Amino acid sequence: MSMISVILVVLVAFLAGMEGILDEFQFHQPLVACTLIGLVTGHPTEGIILGGSLQMIALGWANVGAAVAPDAALASVASAIIMVLGLADGTTDPTTAISTAIALAVPLSVAGLFLTMLCRTIAIPIVHFMDAAAEDANFRGIEMWQLLAIGLQGVRIAIPAALLCFIPAEAVTTMLQAMPDWLAGGMAVGGGMVAAVGYAMVINMMATPEVWPFFVLGFVLAAINELTLIALGAIGVSLALIYLGLKDFAKKNGGTGGGSGDPLGDILNDY
Repeated sequence: MSMISVILVVLVAFLAGMEGILDEFQFHQPLVACTLIGLVTGHPTEGIILGGSLQMIALGWANVGAAVAPDAALASVASAIIMVLGLADGTTDPTTAISTAIALAVPLSVAGLFLTMLCRTIAIPIVHFMDAAAEDANFRGIEMWQLLAIGLQGVRIAIPAALLCFIPAEAVTTMLQAMPDWLAGGMAVGGGMVAAVGYAMVINMMATPEVWPFFVLGFVLAAINELTLIALGAIGVSLALIYLGLKDFAKKNGGTGGGSGDPLGDILNDY
């Protein structure tokens, strides 16, 4: 990996780390981070494939109360770098490199929780410094401490990314090629199962009697090979407009019928 590529990878990692807290430009999302790393290292196709696979896993990751979700930023950046190093000499099969990166993403995300807790612990005294600056009406001081705290979140991803970039590509290639077929196949299956679990977590949070019919219908339509993504999107928009129209009609004309204003909900509740 050239020095320019290393600098760009570290920059992407820094932005991903900050976005893990800011949530403004979504650089920490696997699809964005892996695609950018693949782009700056000359493997955009593999980066998109890896990012799309990891995004399905990360769909179910969310901070709920005091529970902190696995670190999607470190998982995305580190797994993408490992994939790129495996592809560096051109002797490793892209499928094997991507499958290995997917399998390593979950352990890396759990390891990233330690770095997240460390940065948040360091941020505690920074909050007190900001309070002291606020008492003195030192707005510039507040901004500087804020930037420092956000910068720490970027550094926690940038440093591991920089260290990974200097691992010899031959070492990663040798490790990947030394994996037996049963292990490589098992990791590929495991990566697919983890993606299914992540998507199932999202469905579990969103599942209501009103949306299940649309999910089932979309699941069936997605299996039709002749339908493109544009066609599926058009069908989804049409179903949404039909549902909203029925719902508005039920509200206007069902006031005396005791309905809830949700036509599908009323039908399903009858059963």
